[in-house]
Amino acid sequence: MMEQDKTYPVKKKHLTRIFICANLRRVIDMEKIGRQVFLYDFYGELLTDHQKSVYEDVVLNDLSLSEIADERGISRQGVHDLVKRCDRILASYEEKLHLVERFFKNRENVARIRELSAGGDGDSSEVLAEIHRISGQILEEL
Repeated sequence: MMEQDKTYPVKKKHLTRIFICANLRRVIDMEKIGRQVFLYDFYGELLTDHQKSVYEDVVLNDLSLSEIADERGISRQGVHDLVKRCDRILASYEEKLHLVERFFKNRENVARIRELSAGGDGDSSEVLAEIHRISGQILEEL
């Protein structure tokens, strides 16, 4: 006698957690790729031509490690190690120079100035004082 397959009801909240976890991983991956792209934009010219070429293929062109390894005649592990090394190099430049951090800070400040200059945020003398303060911060950063 065959045992019947038993089905158990799954509560919606359990499915939602899995869905959230899967999407969270995608968001984290996208943030990592975004960070890699910004670091490469600011510091990529400091890498060797070979490092730049492989890093661009992985990060910007979204090629797999195997595809790059086959194309260049090196091992997949070699490509992986090179990309990790480039990540560390670019991150160390950012730790020392903070160019990406400054870029985002200045971008926020300029957005705030645009918002203030569009009007509607109170007394015009207060708005001008705030714009003056923010523009001073930007000039100090430069």
